[in-house]
Amino acid sequence: MKYMGSKARFAKDLLPIITKDRLPNQAYVEPFAGGMNMIDKVNGIRMANDQHQELMAMWHALIYENWDPPQTISEAKYKHIKYNQSEYPKHLVAYVGFNSFGGKWFAGYRRDKEGKRDYWGEHYRNITKQVPKLEGIILSSQSYLDLDIPDESIIYCDPPYAKTTAYRDGFNHHTFWEWCRQQAQKGHQIFISEYSAPPDFKCIWEKDAKTTFSWHADHLEAKLAVERLFVYAI
Repeated sequence: MKYMGSKARFAKDLLPIITKDRLPNQAYVEPFAGGMNMIDKVNGIRMANDQHQELMAMWHALIYENWDPPQTISEAKYKHIKYNQSEYPKHLVAYVGFNSFGGKWFAGYRRDKEGKRDYWGEHYRNITKQVPKLEGIILSSQSYLDLDIPDESIIYCDPPYAKTTAYRDGFNHHTFWEWCRQQAQKGHQIFISEYSAPPDFKCIWEKDAKTTFSWHADHLEAKLAVERLFVYAI
């Protein structure tokens, strides 16, 4: 699924590191699962959480209710759903809301480019292709602070990055890093994607990443950032 900040293009680099020492029946947990672009490539016990209720309602409908989403949505329908969300099922709201510029929540209708791009068709194919890879996954929608995580799990966090697009419900980075320390001290293996981290976290992987944070911004100069993976240096 196209999703702002997705790690899809880095999965082949990150997952071998994250799951290198995974034990049989060891749970793999993502507190910020988002577009499921990492966890859909992991086997075994998997827990996907995101506090975005509409998003998780969409995944539940797709995976466990055999929901077949619409293959196209008109601009008028998009706008009506955007401004009247309570009138529609949460799973439909999420399906429409995230097929926007930059994979960002209702950031603008993406008009098809005649003969070049069928954005709604791509959205439909991308999501429905993921569904079989997510069968059996444990879903939840709550704050990461409230998660009940099995003992000695692998936890991969892809939180809202500091100094980037704000989380719609707000996000306290200081609280997050303290929570990461606590999980490591409990015996979990915790990995965090970010551009930077507090001094007591060690970078174990990094890679240059050019991005405009927008699918339609072909005319904008790409920004150079460095994606990094951190662990707590106990």
